[in-house]
Amino acid sequence: MAGTHTDADPYRLTAADSTPGTASPAVSRGDVARTLLWILLVISVVANTVASIGGADLWVHLACGVVTALCAGTLAVRGLRGRR
Repeated sequence: MAGTHTDADPYRLTAADSTPGTASPAVSRGDVARTLLWILLVISVVANTVASIGGADLWVHLACGVVTALCAGTLAVRGLRGRR
C-alpha cells in the first residue's frame, strides 16, 4: 500500500533481531572497519591484476601487494580475535 509507514525497512543497517518499537543498536565501528578493509582488499587485488595485464612497473605491483597483505593480515587477525 502506497503511503503507509512500516518499521521493517530492508535497507536499515541495524541488528536483525531488533524488535519494532525498541531502540536498535547502530552499526559498530568494527563492522565499518571490516567492510572498509574488504573493499580495500578487493580494490588492491583488482589493481594488481590490471597492473599485471597492463605490464606496469615493479613498484606498482609491490604497492598493491603490500596493501593486499596488510588488509588480508588485518582481517585474519580480527577474525581470529573475534572467535575468543
